[in-house]
Amino acid sequence: MFESITDSLGTIFDKIRGKRLTEEHIKEAMREIRIALLEADVAHNVTRDFIKEISEQVVGEKIIKAVKPDELIIKLVNDGLIELLGGEYSPIKQATKGPTVIMFCGLQGSGKTTTVGKLATKLLKENRKPLLVAADIQRPAAIEQLKILGKQIDVPVFAESGSDPVTICKQSIAVAELHKADTIILDTAGRLHVDDDLMMELENIAKATNPTETLLVLDAMTGQDAVNSAKEFSERLSLTGAILTKMDGDARGGAALSLRKVANIPIKLVGVGEKLDALEDFHPERMAGRILGMGDIVSLVEKAQLEVDEEDAKKLQEKFLKNTFTLEDFQKQLAQIRKMGSIKDLLGMLPGIGKQLKGVDIDDAQFDKIEAIIKSMTPKERTYPELIDYSRKERIAKGCGLQMGDITALLKQFKEMRKMIGKMGRSGMLGNLLSGGGMPQMDDEDGGGLGSLGGMNPMAGLGGFGGSGTKAQISKKDIRNKRKKEKKNKKRKKRRK
Repeated sequence: MFESITDSLGTIFDKIRGKRLTEEHIKEAMREIRIALLEADVAHNVTRDFIKEISEQVVGEKIIKAVKPDELIIKLVNDGLIELLGGEYSPIKQATKGPTVIMFCGLQGSGKTTTVGKLATKLLKENRKPLLVAADIQRPAAIEQLKILGKQIDVPVFAESGSDPVTICKQSIAVAELHKADTIILDTAGRLHVDDDLMMELENIAKATNPTETLLVLDAMTGQDAVNSAKEFSERLSLTGAILTKMDGDARGGAALSLRKVANIPIKLVGVGEKLDALEDFHPERMAGRILGMGDIVSLVEKAQLEVDEEDAKKLQEKFLKNTFTLEDFQKQLAQIRKMGSIKDLLGMLPGIGKQLKGVDIDDAQFDKIEAIIKSMTPKERTYPELIDYSRKERIAKGCGLQMGDITALLKQFKEMRKMIGKMGRSGMLGNLLSGGGMPQMDDEDGGGLGSLGGMNPMAGLGGFGGSGTKAQISKKDIRNKRKKEKKNKKRKKRRK
């Protein structure tokens, strides 16, 4: 998402950072920013106005006499991007009386039906009760697709064969009362292009249902074609917002940066993947931060809050502090993190990390291999990985269909990670981090540097695990001591009870 413009702006800002700037330097930077926006497929008139506004603020005595002129330019560009993206967050509205009606519209192939399912999934997490309405009678496949989506997420679907779209949508309000649904999502028909028949149908549906939200679904990958479609729709319908699909595959971001200025509608939601939970609220301020490589910690925390169980988090915190973190725990954490989305996208939300990830191949499929290795172990082996000798590795390798070297490498990396956690615990850094303090700065020797992607970091890829599969040297004394300690702890707990 936005890789093209992020890389270009990052290069421009690197050139001016920490330098004494003349008006000539500033003009050159503005020229390069203009080129970066145009290459990102931002509309020409939007780019022109953006550069004009920024230039008027930065050229002259104000910028020359500023204490840190480079930071002032970056701030002005950031503020300008926020304005381009819509200025402020625009949430989905709820009706004050009766069910909330959300009407979807858009061209064929924009991803309307799938997005209806995604929005329903999102509303379920917010404790809402949606009803899906199949109003696209032009395509029987769309009706069947909606029924399948409804079944997957256990949400009712209203589909009436033989009726016209307007009647179906009108009847859905009564059907919503029967299902005790508080939100009705209308999946209307699309066309290959905007025409009078389509617009007349949508206008009649809007009159019959009086929707709370009329959302235009656009394919972000089509760039300025999506923006032009939005302009045509907005001239005929009272649109309240837009949903951009396939944002995870849009490296340029021209549609997102042009839409508000050209069609005068806010972006409310963005599709960031194929799964039904891959729909996010659109926050202009956070998105501008991502574009400028400043990260998006708030969105990352919100994702974590949705997926991470509070009780599990407390138990994990205790294990970290006692350094009793096992491969079983690691597997559970890995599963929770993967629910939040692409690992590379999640890391890109961390300030300053996105730039370091450039050129780093992070294949999420590698995590499947790690899970396969751990699942091929016995519960005892996951708790005591030091038990795994040559013969056990051989059995695990057969169980997961991987090489013995892969198992050796995973065990080695896990051992290094536990060693690092132990160091952090002894120094007090871990306690500070888990209690809400800042992330400690770790050097590469401690396995923390992104440059080396060391430590327990499966992003380095299983192909780079290496390992010869030689017999592991295990200290039986350490294992006995560990078991004795656990038995003592169990006895203490029983006495307390």
